[in-house]
Amino acid sequence: MAIIGGGPGGLYAAALLKRLDPERHITVWERNAPDDTFGFGVVLSDETLGGIEHADPQVHEALQRHFTRWDDIDIVHRDTRHTSSGHGFAALGRRRLLEILHARCRELGVDLRFRTEAPDDLPRTHDLVIAADGVHSTTRERHADVFRPRVTNHRCRYIWLAADFPFDSFRFEIAETEHGVMQLHGYPYAPDASTVIIEMREEVWRAAGFDELDEAESVQRCAKIFAEALRGRPLKSNNSTWTTFRTVVNDRWSHGNLVLLGDAAHTAHFSIGSGTKLAVEDALALVACLEEQDSLPEALAAYEAERRPVVASTQRAARASLEWFENLALYLDQPPRQFAFNLLTRSRRVTHDNLRLRDARFTQTVEREFGCPPGTPPMFTPFRLRGLTLRNRVVVSPMDMYSAADGVPGDFHLVHLGARALGGAGLVMTEMVCVSEEGRITPGCAGLYTGRQAEAWKRITNFVHEQAPGTAIGVQLGHSGRKGSTKRMWEGMDEPLEEGNWPLVAPSALPYKPFSQTPRELSRAQLTDIREQFTASAVRAARAGFDLLELHCAHGYLLSGFLSPLTNRRTDAYGGSPDKRLRFPLEVFDAVRNVWPGERPMTVRISATDWADGGTTAEDAVEIARAFAAHGADAIDVSTGQVVADEQPEFGRSYQTPFADRIRHATGIPVIAVGAISSWDDVNSLILAGRTDLCALARPHLYDPHWTLHAAAEQGYTGPGATWPAPYRAGSRRPQTGRLDAPKPRLDLGGGATGGR
Repeated sequence: MAIIGGGPGGLYAAALLKRLDPERHITVWERNAPDDTFGFGVVLSDETLGGIEHADPQVHEALQRHFTRWDDIDIVHRDTRHTSSGHGFAALGRRRLLEILHARCRELGVDLRFRTEAPDDLPRTHDLVIAADGVHSTTRERHADVFRPRVTNHRCRYIWLAADFPFDSFRFEIAETEHGVMQLHGYPYAPDASTVIIEMREEVWRAAGFDELDEAESVQRCAKIFAEALRGRPLKSNNSTWTTFRTVVNDRWSHGNLVLLGDAAHTAHFSIGSGTKLAVEDALALVACLEEQDSLPEALAAYEAERRPVVASTQRAARASLEWFENLALYLDQPPRQFAFNLLTRSRRVTHDNLRLRDARFTQTVEREFGCPPGTPPMFTPFRLRGLTLRNRVVVSPMDMYSAADGVPGDFHLVHLGARALGGAGLVMTEMVCVSEEGRITPGCAGLYTGRQAEAWKRITNFVHEQAPGTAIGVQLGHSGRKGSTKRMWEGMDEPLEEGNWPLVAPSALPYKPFSQTPRELSRAQLTDIREQFTASAVRAARAGFDLLELHCAHGYLLSGFLSPLTNRRTDAYGGSPDKRLRFPLEVFDAVRNVWPGERPMTVRISATDWADGGTTAEDAVEIARAFAAHGADAIDVSTGQVVADEQPEFGRSYQTPFADRIRHATGIPVIAVGAISSWDDVNSLILAGRTDLCALARPHLYDPHWTLHAAAEQGYTGPGATWPAPYRAGSRRPQTGRLDAPKPRLDLGGGATGGR
């Protein structure tokens, strides 16, 4: 067996393989000298250390002797330090880690070849070749046609340095300079040393002149900027250069008897510090699969199947953390402790509940500063939109039910929306209610284009107001555009009707899918007609008793189709530049706002990205939101995608919330966050961090109509914002199936450079 690369992952794989079978001939090829190393300290999580202890107690014991441990995270911002405790880190020097692994490999009989390039023909001369040759892997690039790597460069420059004293905690420090924002990530890794990473956006780096400084000058400049954090001490470098982080993703990790491991296969940003952790865990998993499976192909397939989901989850968290630091300047004016909470929860892996378990005093202080009465979870604080005060921050997201007859909502809608209103949410939204018969998505879509439909909706709003006092009900108005005249979702999503089709209209004559009906491009006269359809529906909605109206400008429906350059190819006054693409949606908004009662709020749902090249971007979404706010929108409901069929969304936990976060902080407009928000802990975290004002949940409310009240019960909360309907109060206490006060396991922030699990 051959291993290319003598970093921690490759060395640990070699030691494990040799320990399990001393007859194996294992060679490690490393082009650098044994005492060459880059970077300074590494952090390993308790989870990773547990795996090492189980697989090789001797290595674990050696590591334990050299660890530096600490519990606190300090966040220094505008000359104020905020400390959060209970995080449990363990670090040691990278050179010491390599020495331990070198010694273990030699003891077991592994052939270590330093200052030697790996031969190109290793796959031909060996049974197994493990490529652990790092982020710049020549092995991966040599077989790029098979592994199909995708490498993304990001917006910040950083440099890896060291201080000659130990910080007494993990330290984040923010420096607001004349050139822009810079940040320090620092942590101890030895009794006399700390790792120090200095990071800033590319444009700040250039404005500060770092692009013109050599290594020594850069190090001195960094030490001067962060002199207080460094106690006036100098910084040390080790062939340190400014670089940009590269996220590596591969479609495949193996090719014949060749397999990728660690950074060669995947990278995760240092701000959640998972590089060494992932490499070591890769080694543990790969060796286990080789032992458990009957053949090499089965072992490599099992390794990839086991590790891919774990790595993908880590990379999503790392991407969220990376982007938070890229956009750090947006958050500088937050209240100080909220800023600290926001930083700590940036990766979405550390949450409100995590921090409450680790450091109750810190979390309670953040809650108090936010305005939470004692014992009140953030999700149960009220929120005001124009003349409407919502009793809590939970919204039942619009969900198409496709269960109306001739556009008329019936008993199903009464039960569906009524049950969720009784379930405690602050705001319950209807599905997209269509403004015309031709504007429906399917024959089962509800409408507000006839008086009969309006009367049916009034029956529902009356029920909500009478039986669920304190819950507001909102209507979402929209027109399907090119995505209309299709089957109900469960009959064939986006598939055209087999009979009874109606003609479609859109900004441009572009079908949604190759087999979809081609819409007609709207004329000026038709635009006027559709605008009047929206206003007529809004008048009916007001008479029907809705408390809030949302204009649907997302998901590729008619108004969304005007906003995206991928779906709007017009050459008249309604197409071309962003301002022209906004023109018709804003005209509709103005017309609706003009007839909608002044005390009742209006929101707008947008797709903040098309998840497709050439489409709407996060930067575009900020300007779209700003335009609607200038015309009187009270909040922006921030969704993404579904605009073009060939989109490539980056799904994951709360994956759409960063777009809401960005709009809120760039514009000051209240936002509603949506997208895979599934737990009350997520809601509390997003609200308390200031990433959103309201959270809209869809599938959780399908699973549990009483989701909000159950969230209150699970948190032991019985105060305002979580009032049970009188007939249900007997069930308001959580069933005693076990001890509710049982201690929970201590969580760990995770390994690598700067924590953040």
